Amino acid sequence: MNAPAEFPGTWKPNAASSVPLFEQLRLQVIHLADGGKLPPGTRLPAVRALAERLDVAPHTVARAYKELEAAGVVATRGRNGTVVCARDERLGGLSAAAADYAAAAKAQGASFAEAVQLLAAAYDGG
Repeated sequence: MNAPAEFPGTWKPNAASSVPLFEQLRLQVIHLADGGKLPPGTRLPAVRALAERLDVAPHTVARAYKELEAAGVVATRGRNGTVVCARDERLGGLSAAAADYAAAAKAQGASFAEAVQLLAAAYDGG
């Protein structure tokens, strides 16, 4: 499957945000994949091509892709590019909840370590 012509569409990372550009891209891909707008098998643009479209450095896109791959959202298949992986529905919902939690924690000024600490306490029932 080829990437939909509209990806990334009109979406651009917000340079004024405190959220790093690679993280904004990572969250956008997760959002689109979980919402079905990037179905499994969809090929994402090459790193350099997407970096040019988004007006960001190639390493920004490469880092987002690397983190998405580590999370199982995408798979890099050499010359065949980076494609969206099939995701278990439970994890898709969990990913959305995690994104919401991260956004709420950032909005309230919590550091990453503080947010993780709160999540760990909630996970352990404390």
